[in-house]
Amino acid sequence: MQNHADKQEKVLSQITEKNIEGRDFSGCDLSGIDLRGIDLSRINFRGADLRSANLSGAILTGANLREANLQQVNFCDADLSQADLTQANLCGACLWRVQLSGSKLWGASLCNADLREADLSAAQLIEASLVEANLVRANLTKAKLCGSVLIEANFNQANLTGADLKWANLMAANFSEANLENANFKNAKLYETIMPDGTIRVDLRR
Repeated sequence: MQNHADKQEKVLSQITEKNIEGRDFSGCDLSGIDLRGIDLSRINFRGADLRSANLSGAILTGANLREANLQQVNFCDADLSQADLTQANLCGACLWRVQLSGSKLWGASLCNADLREADLSAAQLIEASLVEANLVRANLTKAKLCGSVLIEANFNQANLTGADLKWANLMAANFSEANLENANFKNAKLYETIMPDGTIRVDLRR
């Protein structure tokens, strides 16, 4: 019976082959694997266990990461644009400067995730959980955050121009110095929320 290391070695040998586009690694145990800087575009990782993996600088454009376990994964400087991360678990993941433009993050868990300077423009974060997520200087232009839980999330200096935050829970979120031009806060919960000018709003709904 193959042990964990042998299985990962086999996966690595397949990934480093030419013409790997469209390969299926769904459900695989890839926890702790090192895939730094590798082109993984459009590969299927649905339901895979990638906990604590190193994917810094990797190219995952259009990849399928639905329902994958991505806790504590290092995605620093990775390209996940147009990727499908629906209901993925990204709690504690490092997504510093990551490209997530146009990605699908419906129902994803990003609690305590580091999203500093991430590009989330036009990303779909509907009903996602970003409790205590760090979004300092992130680009959320036209992002959809309807119904998301953003309690104590830090949006300091973030760009939320045209973002949709209807029905979002923004209790104690920090929007200091953020750009909220044309952002939609209809029916959002803003209790003890820090606004761009430093004022604290209490239970504002509009």
